[in-house]
Amino acid sequence: MENYIVSARKYRPTTFMSVVGQRSLTHTLKNAIQSNKLAHAYLFCGPRGVGKTTCARIFAKSINCSNPTADGEACNCCESCMSFNEGRSYNIHELDAASNNSVDDIRQLIDQVRIPPQLGKYKVFIIDEVHMLSPAAFNAFLKTLEEPPQHALFILATTEKHKILPTILSRCQIYDFQRISLTDIVDHLKYVAQSEGITFEEEALSEIAKKSDGGMRDALSVFDQMSAYSGGNITYKSVIANLNLLDYDYYFKLTDAFIEGNVPQVLVLFDEILKNGFEAQYFVSGLSNHLRDLLVCKDAITASLLEVGESVAQRYTEQAAKCSNDFLYRAIDISNNCDFNYKASSNKRLLVELTLIKISQLNQKKKSDQVDDIYWWEEYPLESIAADAPAPKQEAQLSSSNISQQSVKQTQVSLTGSDEVKIRSLGSGFKPRQRVETVSILQPKKTEQQQEEKVEEKQVELSSPFTYEALRRAWLDYTTTIPAETILVSAMKRCTLELLDNFKIKVVVANADQCQRLKDRLDTLMPFLREKLSNTHINIEIRETERVARTAIFSPLEKLNYMVGKNPNIVTLYKEFDLEIS
Repeated sequence: MENYIVSARKYRPTTFMSVVGQRSLTHTLKNAIQSNKLAHAYLFCGPRGVGKTTCARIFAKSINCSNPTADGEACNCCESCMSFNEGRSYNIHELDAASNNSVDDIRQLIDQVRIPPQLGKYKVFIIDEVHMLSPAAFNAFLKTLEEPPQHALFILATTEKHKILPTILSRCQIYDFQRISLTDIVDHLKYVAQSEGITFEEEALSEIAKKSDGGMRDALSVFDQMSAYSGGNITYKSVIANLNLLDYDYYFKLTDAFIEGNVPQVLVLFDEILKNGFEAQYFVSGLSNHLRDLLVCKDAITASLLEVGESVAQRYTEQAAKCSNDFLYRAIDISNNCDFNYKASSNKRLLVELTLIKISQLNQKKKSDQVDDIYWWEEYPLESIAADAPAPKQEAQLSSSNISQQSVKQTQVSLTGSDEVKIRSLGSGFKPRQRVETVSILQPKKTEQQQEEKVEEKQVELSSPFTYEALRRAWLDYTTTIPAETILVSAMKRCTLELLDNFKIKVVVANADQCQRLKDRLDTLMPFLREKLSNTHINIEIRETERVARTAIFSPLEKLNYMVGKNPNIVTLYKEFDLEIS
């Protein structure tokens, strides 16, 4: 039986040309070999599984090749290349710094550096995960790294460049490897699948590529897993079932329900997703990505940013045509705010459901165009609404000439009556208003400019409820925008916040100076909080801490009088025992 080799090892690149997704770096390394301008130390850094150690091995083999090709590749025919390919080369040494990170390990390496190569021109030392070296080992390595022998060349590889000492970084040429793009990973997976005789669906490979997060090694590992699971036929359904991914269909169905304003259907779909075992925040994050993908499909210029298969891309294009830009902008904003506030919420499911309801209502008709029951909430009492409500008007009788110059508009008239009131609780500051019926009257038609201004005013008006914790976070977030004003920042961190009715915020500071500084900042603080908390009704009241005046007691007589005021019997005790007060 033939020994099985995983795809990540079997299809590991052996030439610069076969390295996936790092074309600029491999081109630079080949040019250095061709021009014979080699540094004595290189640092390859970047995410896991993007080709750092692979490129180090290819580079080490190429610089020792006796007959390199015209484009800087190794010939794979000379004795040096053959010994490397067979794993018996004495000119290339690999050290795993994760398990060999002591000073003694570095000293052994330095002893090997002194020995010249037996075959080829260079002795190459590849140190993987170099950030794991101890500080003492780094310091022991410094001198050798700065002034190595002519035949020695070091290639350091790491995933965490920030953990390496600056003195090490200054002695190396640094190459930053980037994450491999989704398209490159899918193309390579297609090549591997065709080489192995595995059938596949392109959408399935796209999901595997997304799961790998830009790492080719991770992508090939998942590919092998899916190949074993599906018996050599990798389908989209098998991938989402095995990797526990949320199906595209759910997001497409949800978006269709959003467009239709079908709130019950939206809630049922969300409940089905939860019953399938998916975390609500994972769902919200996926919804934001889906809406983002719909947005980029709206324009041919940004359509290339969509990283999905052709069949799924067609579905995105068709659904994007049904959505307006305004709907997508506001839906993405609502979904992103839900994702931001998810961890702080005590009732996470309700938070997501309210988010879905808000998105579902974005495409509903304006209040002035509706003929059904309408409810909305304001910050003033119900009694004032009933008192200010105009009396019902009868339909105006106008001549046909007047009718031709005027347009019919629906005007909302509040009706009194307890049976017409429906109460909903939306948090502090909201009062239910009475049911509204629409009565048709004839009014002059407003200009398009006036209608646009009215729509803009409705869009700007926000009354989202928020908790004290959300207020405190937004308050502290504002301090990060004014780091230079240390006194004000300190005062804002130490002050006391109190959330009152009608979205009024009471702020208590220590002294008058802090009070004045905070008042001077209201012109930027208020808009910041209103935008952060999605509520334009926020108002701030600033007060100084009330101080209780205390009378100091100095002389013995004053002390005696003070104690007598507390207890008159002290006078008797003072006289009978002839006491003294110090």
